[in-house]
Amino acid sequence: MLPPMLLSLLPLLCLCRISFCQYSSDQCSWKGSGLTHEGHARDVEQVYLRCSQGSLEWLYPTGAIIVNLRPNTVSPAVAKLSVCIKPTTESSGTNIYLDRMGKLRLLLHEEDQAQGKVLCFGIQEGALFIEAVPHMDISRRITAFQYELVSDRLGADKRLTGGPCQPCSDSEMLLAVCTNDFVARGIIRKVEQEEEYSSVTVEISRLYRQKTQVFASGGVRVRTWTGKIKMPHQCRVKAGEGDFLFTGTVRFGEAWMGCAPRYKDFLRLYNEAQHQQTNPCQVDTD
Repeated sequence: MLPPMLLSLLPLLCLCRISFCQYSSDQCSWKGSGLTHEGHARDVEQVYLRCSQGSLEWLYPTGAIIVNLRPNTVSPAVAKLSVCIKPTTESSGTNIYLDRMGKLRLLLHEEDQAQGKVLCFGIQEGALFIEAVPHMDISRRITAFQYELVSDRLGADKRLTGGPCQPCSDSEMLLAVCTNDFVARGIIRKVEQEEEYSSVTVEISRLYRQKTQVFASGGVRVRTWTGKIKMPHQCRVKAGEGDFLFTGTVRFGEAWMGCAPRYKDFLRLYNEAQHQQTNPCQVDTD
């Protein structure tokens, strides 16, 4: 008879048959090898990753695997989540499909993965069906990508590089300050047009929060920070247009713009909500 603690882990242990899985509260990664089931190339392996972010690495792919990406919490908000994946530039050996009720839709061709571009889709659109492409020599084939589950204004049917530029509503703006990956007050120093997005260089005078170090400190004696925030081309932002409150998300170590009101407009809205006691959180505006 197994101890109760071990019995509770059996559902997770049974999902890691190919090689090994790593589980934690906020990240889940899977690494496997097609060589371990080469004699059963027609089998389709099920992989379950119940985390907000992580990675997958499939060495010497043969046959196919189905990757089910889900958060580790149960909530009605799950239906509104998007999944974003970013293949490594060395990723090859497979085609990646979306599998919804047995119907496949091509998401990434083998040749497309080497571009390393971020691709997003709604969590309700299906699981990832990763099918090995037949090659005479599979010794150099590795399919690998990072993934993140996201919930933001870009929506389930938008690419990270092509979200809308509509102004945030008052409620969206106040909620963004409480929930986004970064919140900072500052100015726009420079805007550079890259191939698929605009890269906005900002100088931060007040850093309220940052999930990761996307803004670098100017030093102990200089209380300013600098960094770059990405946004779609069509937003047409310009440098030197005043003081803003920048909010947004961090995707694969890069900052993406969310709500970015002028600071004076945010301050007016925040003070009105404070008076009405409708603010979702408190912010030090002194």
